[in-house]
Amino acid sequence: MLMVGLTGGIGSGKSAVAARLAGLGAVVVDADQLSREVVAPGTEGLAEVVATFGDRVLGPDGALDRAALGALVFTDEAGRRALEAIIHPRVRTRTAELVAAAQPGAVVVNDVPLLVESGLGPTYHLVVVVQTALSIRLERLTRDRGMAPAEARRRIAAQADDARRRAAADVVLTNDGTRDELHRAVDALWADRLLPYAVNLRDRRAADPPRPGGIEADPPRPERVEAGLPRPERVEAGPAQPEQYARLVARIHRAVAPADLPIDYIGSMAIPELDSVDVIVIQLTVLCLDDADGALAEQLADAGFPRLPDSGRNAARWPERVHGSADPARPVRLYVREAGWPGGRL
Repeated sequence: MLMVGLTGGIGSGKSAVAARLAGLGAVVVDADQLSREVVAPGTEGLAEVVATFGDRVLGPDGALDRAALGALVFTDEAGRRALEAIIHPRVRTRTAELVAAAQPGAVVVNDVPLLVESGLGPTYHLVVVVQTALSIRLERLTRDRGMAPAEARRRIAAQADDARRRAAADVVLTNDGTRDELHRAVDALWADRLLPYAVNLRDRRAADPPRPGGIEADPPRPERVEAGLPRPERVEAGPAQPEQYARLVARIHRAVAPADLPIDYIGSMAIPELDSVDVIVIQLTVLCLDDADGALAEQLADAGFPRLPDSGRNAARWPERVHGSADPARPVRLYVREAGWPGGRL
């Protein structure tokens, strides 16, 4: 199933995006809600929190006083880590249960406020960030949540800034306008990217892959012309491509773990300031090409990089396995090649 990470700063409107996706058919896993469930009255989680921090974190009704607990750990690094050690494993366990209950081929949206801060991006097939101007976020927090302006600014400053979130984002949804405008953007994301990605992932199919090998120089192939399939577009060099590669390679590293296989950024897009066909080309090196089959191929397919049919190259001259991307909005060519092979060195 397609695993989507959804995040955004406090007051960005992330919850509105999650609600819209749920209405469209996504399975939404709300990390904030789960973090409350695992420390609800009567749970082992609450008992451990009280044993660690004392009765002062309980309200008159015996429930967790989140404000009191927050005041304790906000400036106490050791206390914060102790709290995370109690809550995070329980949230992960409950999340796994909810994901396991989802139907095959589902779009599972993980609503995680601190996704970027926790370095969780590589655990998802796609990361969606909701971004909103600071002035609008401050207005929402003071108007809708009753926060004092100073408190709102403090809460915002405690989270990752917009630049760090954009670097982690495969998709940025700007929420500076009306709710209807936000809904239209979410609907388009659902129809144009999330649903096709989920289907491709389920079927182990790459999204309209360009031809392996020589993609910059290939003339339009008759079968592509007849099918109405476009050639990959050329794009101007810029900072987006290295950031996209970094996200992809982090997912590949996680997919093949615990093996620590060399991964290289190759092709024209890897050359700074050189305009290129809009395909990120990656080389994954294995000790023996037989290792590229079986479990490794399945691991890559699960991560969103399904195996492509043989390219037709002479197998003796070009011993390799080629994978594409199930993501319809991010063309990728992933070559798996044997260590020491001259073509790989080239």
